[in-house]
Amino acid sequence: MYVKRKISPKIVLSFAWKHLVFFFIYGGIAVFIYHWLDHQGLNIAIPFLPVSTIGIAVAFYVGFKNNQSYDRFWEARKIWGGIVNYSRTWGNQVISFITPYESGDSIDDSELHNIHQRLIYRHIAWMNALRLQLRRPSSFSIDYEKRKLRQGIYQGRPGGEDWKRDVEPFIGSSNQCDFIENTVNTATQLVRMQGEELKKLHKTGLVDDFRHMEMMRVLEEFYNLQGKCERIKNTPLPRQYAYFSGVFVWIFILLLPFGLVGEFAKMGHDFIWLTLPFFILIAWIFITMELVGDNSEDPFENFVNDVPMTALCRTIEIDLREMLGEKELPPKVQAVDGVLM
Repeated sequence: MYVKRKISPKIVLSFAWKHLVFFFIYGGIAVFIYHWLDHQGLNIAIPFLPVSTIGIAVAFYVGFKNNQSYDRFWEARKIWGGIVNYSRTWGNQVISFITPYESGDSIDDSELHNIHQRLIYRHIAWMNALRLQLRRPSSFSIDYEKRKLRQGIYQGRPGGEDWKRDVEPFIGSSNQCDFIENTVNTATQLVRMQGEELKKLHKTGLVDDFRHMEMMRVLEEFYNLQGKCERIKNTPLPRQYAYFSGVFVWIFILLLPFGLVGEFAKMGHDFIWLTLPFFILIAWIFITMELVGDNSEDPFENFVNDVPMTALCRTIEIDLREMLGEKELPPKVQAVDGVLM
């Protein structure tokens, strides 16, 4: 997610330079052809009225797509806000609810701390596993094939480098790691393992009935939040809106110089070259509107405008480990070139 107030020209150019070069070449060719054919007594200019009508229709269509894309991003950000809040609630419940006072058997502080750490660390593993699952490219992702080749098929999956770095250290025993690596949905199984351990703690008397129900309710909420994320990830913006908006934008852009050149020719033949800068400007505005909606369609793709899940996971990790009394905490994730991942 871009976190600076103003977008850097460097980032704008990184997205726009290829299109600007194409617009310059295409617009220059259109004006040159008009100039050459005009001397032959031929006129290839298009009346500007139908071109402007197409532009108005395209603007409405792209505007609708952008609104829907932003709604998907904002819903995703609210879901992760809920994950942050309930994660803190979970940490507080683990520390406060799991106590030796309800147990008939005595338990020393180190063993109690191990239980707290195991439940909190497993939750850290859950949120990181969910983050990595959501960032796996899907068949409708932008540059799907290129991303597979560049990042490898193991990105976000058990056995991958990022999974070993962000998930495996927090799971616990090697047996649990081996079990999790063979599951289809890692995050789902991690929450189930939390429930299994709560059941054991309830049987031993470390958690009474009321507290057990409250903690299970929080685990239920984690499932709800995970399911909402998976719904956004697995349900793309309807392709009839996502695809045809790009088609319509390019139809308008390709027709535009032939409509502009006729209007500038009315001012005099020498003014037809003004078509080029105005065409580049108008075309850049329309293609930028299209790209903004296209890149915001899936808020979990790990792009510039997506939900900063890495930073949110690190914030939760710091808060929960601090609840455990740990002093050596990882640093917060910092924005790089104004982009927070």
